[in-house]
Amino acid sequence: QVQLVESGGGLVQPGGSLRLSCAASGRLFEIHAMGWYRQAPGKQRELVAIITNIGITNYADSVKGRFTISRDSAKNTVFLQMNTLKPGDTAVYYCIVQDTIPKTYWGQGTQDAVSS
Repeated sequence: QVQLVESGGGLVQPGGSLRLSCAASGRLFEIHAMGWYRQAPGKQRELVAIITNIGITNYADSVKGRFTISRDSAKNTVFLQMNTLKPGDTAVYYCIVQDTIPKTYWGQGTQDAVSS
């Protein structure tokens, strides 16, 4: 079993910041990448940011320059620093872990809301 525990979501005003964390544990094979997806009401789930085991990152165009993904490989933890948040960033954010089998594991999701 693999567990992904997310934290850091919440309600913030436009222009504010949030920092998400996701810690992976359990019977993990070698991790290839960790990242974040999000799903807004009525929309499809979309990739927000991903980071590989050698530090290569990829971001959705909508968050470039505002969000930063990082990881602590020793602790199997991934972070998402979200700055200059907009109402359009309101969504449920899901952590993902991809191992080298390959297999993808999903977190339970954390709700982030950006509203004045």
